[in-house]
Amino acid sequence: MRYIKWSLCVAFLIVTGCAYVRIPFFPTVQPLQEQVLEGEGKAKVLLLDISGIITEEKRSGFSRKDSLVARIKEELQKAEKDGSIVGIIVRINSPGGTVTATDTIYHELMQFKKRADVRIIACLTGLATSGGYYVASAADEIVAHPTSITGGIGVIAVKFTVEELLSKIGIEQETIKSADKKDLWSPLRPSTSEEREIIQTIVNNLHERFVEVVLAGRGSFLSKEEIERLADGRIFTADQALEARMIDEVGYLDDAVEEMKRSLELEEAKVITYYRPGSYKGTIYSGFPVTSEKEINLIAINGDGLSIIPGVQFMYLWSP
Repeated sequence: MRYIKWSLCVAFLIVTGCAYVRIPFFPTVQPLQEQVLEGEGKAKVLLLDISGIITEEKRSGFSRKDSLVARIKEELQKAEKDGSIVGIIVRINSPGGTVTATDTIYHELMQFKKRADVRIIACLTGLATSGGYYVASAADEIVAHPTSITGGIGVIAVKFTVEELLSKIGIEQETIKSADKKDLWSPLRPSTSEEREIIQTIVNNLHERFVEVVLAGRGSFLSKEEIERLADGRIFTADQALEARMIDEVGYLDDAVEEMKRSLELEEAKVITYYRPGSYKGTIYSGFPVTSEKEINLIAINGDGLSIIPGVQFMYLWSP
């Protein structure tokens, strides 16, 4: 009986001139829309969310989400067109990520701050280490939740040497190369001392860039020598980070909102966020992903489809 009703419905649509109804299997990506989370008044404070591994890879899933880098860029572009936005709070809950993705987000925040002339406050909520702290260095002020963990300043590059494993299962590799360093740091063979020195030089250069970024953001409180002493990869509690002058205040996300209003001499302001149609955020804590060690997968981060064996990846990442 249900089949007959469905057939009659389809026949009616055809007879009345309705050619077809298209229902896409993957929903198209809709433009960002604004949502007020709390507060009132004309002035707006935008809440940006940086959670999980910082990477340029697109987030997988049925909804076909953009990468974190692409989303932050799009949100900043939208914010720049809104003259009512007076400040940005960057909520960070991330162990870090790839060097390039981290540096790109930092660059976009710095460029936006120059063009739009708005105040930026970073709020470290959970794990805001390595690349998470790198991004926070773009802020004018850093607030950390009492239970947050930060620091982890440094660079890591990981290689899995699988030569013996492959030989045990009868797989041999054969490489034809134009020069002896063309397969530099290949996972299919042990590295030479010269190759390790080359990689170490790159890591040292990227580490120096990290130190310079922190110096640009915290230079009023810390000398370069002090930052270099802190930049040995160690992590800090919020209280330890405050004592080391790596952050400005220990507090919660709503404290960051109040600090933004106080610093801008605003009695009231709306806290807004941007969202895709179909998603909903009811408060400033909505969409608050929990970062755990299970999310830190160096193989998945480097899953570029070229090989089942991951290549070298330079990371601003705390991954014990």
